[in-house]
Amino acid sequence: MPKSTVSLLLALAWPLAFGAGARAQSPVRYALSFPNAVHHEAQVQVTFTDLPAEKPLQVHMARSSPGRYALHEFAKNIYEVRATDAQGRALPLAHPDPYSWTVTGHGGTVQFSYTLYGDRTDGTYAGIDAQHAHLNIPATLAYADGLEQRPAEVRFALPPGWQVATQLQPTATAGVYTAPHLQYLMDSPTSLGPQKMRSWQEQGKTIELAVLHTGTDAELDAYADQTKKIVKEAAAIFGGLPDYDFGRYTFVANYLPQASGDGMEHRNSTSVTNARPLSKEGALGNLSTVSHEFFHGWNVERIRPRDLEPFRFDRANMSSCLWFAEGFTQYYGDLLMRRSGALTNEQFAANDLSGLVNAMLNAPGAKRFSPVHMSQQAPFVDAAAAIDPNNRSNTYLSYYLIGGANALALDLELRQRFKTDLDAFMREVWQQHGKPQRDYAPARPYTLADLQRILGKTARDTAFAGQFFRQHIQGHTLPNFTALLAPAGMVVRKAHAGRASLGVSRLQFVNNQLTVGSGTLLGDPLYVAGLDRGDQLLKLDGKALKDQKAFEKLLGKHKPGDVVQVEVRSRGQVRTLPVTLQEDEELEVVLTEKTGQQPTPEQLAFRAAWLDAKAK
Repeated sequence: MPKSTVSLLLALAWPLAFGAGARAQSPVRYALSFPNAVHHEAQVQVTFTDLPAEKPLQVHMARSSPGRYALHEFAKNIYEVRATDAQGRALPLAHPDPYSWTVTGHGGTVQFSYTLYGDRTDGTYAGIDAQHAHLNIPATLAYADGLEQRPAEVRFALPPGWQVATQLQPTATAGVYTAPHLQYLMDSPTSLGPQKMRSWQEQGKTIELAVLHTGTDAELDAYADQTKKIVKEAAAIFGGLPDYDFGRYTFVANYLPQASGDGMEHRNSTSVTNARPLSKEGALGNLSTVSHEFFHGWNVERIRPRDLEPFRFDRANMSSCLWFAEGFTQYYGDLLMRRSGALTNEQFAANDLSGLVNAMLNAPGAKRFSPVHMSQQAPFVDAAAAIDPNNRSNTYLSYYLIGGANALALDLELRQRFKTDLDAFMREVWQQHGKPQRDYAPARPYTLADLQRILGKTARDTAFAGQFFRQHIQGHTLPNFTALLAPAGMVVRKAHAGRASLGVSRLQFVNNQLTVGSGTLLGDPLYVAGLDRGDQLLKLDGKALKDQKAFEKLLGKHKPGDVVQVEVRSRGQVRTLPVTLQEDEELEVVLTEKTGQQPTPEQLAFRAAWLDAKAK
């Protein structure tokens, strides 16, 4: 189709797509330029029109961001804030709080401008330099009270050679993009730079990789082929792809040396960033993030908890359901890697299953608090910054891990006891709470009670569903992974059976001193002996602990249950304490074949039904 024809169709389709309400309102217009990108600055101007002339305009920078749950106070990175009227005259500008500005005397139009500093390329902040700009929109664009339902227009003044990658809707004008309202705008990460594109059709939708990287085209081609398999396997779980709002889904990917490792889900795209290259192990690690984030296109973007809908930009957002939104996605991100062929059964067991089982069974927090409680802690742990020490090593397990471990347990139990599986559960949640959409948002966001009800329907056993939620979701009963994994021909065992250990509390050499690097864990030998963060182990059995090799050699002479004398320095005091060694608690999941036994035909069939590809 000729470019001019495409442009005309886009121009006509935009008001139709966004509805009559959007047409009736003047858009909020943003203009971004990058004259000092080499020093991580962008210039931003926001034009607000058709305002009540007598009413002050309240302008804000967001304090939180979709997919993040803590406060990030994005206003800290803007300066040289100005406001002018339609004729360019300076307007009175008050600054009532750290993230807000009040503009008066504007006569109905305000041009609000500022300099944005951004030097962190990830899914939360803005990363700007001479090579690219990776923009998380809440960290980039200001917004105003009362205009949240207005459409937005974003104009990028691009340096030579840069292109735009975004889920925003392009217009007939080059460099100009639109959003139907503030919620969609804030959910639309944008990458600017010399994009390398790979695009394909899947079930009538356009899937595209927009990549900034320093590798070869052959590496990107191979990576795109692996991504296609992930997309197919994810679609197979739900019976098809979502109806992406503008017919396309974009992986907005920055794999550059200056990027921080991150993945952030969005409605019709995902932001994935990492310094790892698209080669060998780097490609596999990056693909794992792609797998996780793409699954979010269903789970949390369209299947969305009621307590996160709508998302608030002015405060922290707390949910009781991140064990499902993030934790079940964690499980499926790993499972899709296996089903797509990126991982073997042995790799999946050794890395992904071992990680979930270890975390669930060895973390003190999982024995004390529920997945619901862990979800509610997100505002304090989700990239939140604090300088005071905490006791999370004994009270917390990430909702990614506690949710993922419960997803694994539930999937195996459904397969063994109820002749169904977690895929069926996810499809039913999708049909009831994900597929119905309205105004670029879920029409029926779910509650905990909804998930329990759907589990009862999937298992055809409401009593089981009630018990599972009481014990494992609102309670903290640990799954029996040994019994659950056995039908798949997998064994849970001690990774270092018989090896003596001081526990899993973090020990590290700091300035040639063996130091407890964090709070000791409940039940660990060091915890029982009364040691804690910052304490130093000076001698074991009267021998100085000079380096890691000497420490391991001395410890290796003992067996679990031995009582050793440890000289310690604790907050300035030196004393010698008796410490009872325990067996190394690290667990691993291995295929039965690795133990010298052979799985039965029934075990192999169960394993295949669970882990083999589902896409046709």
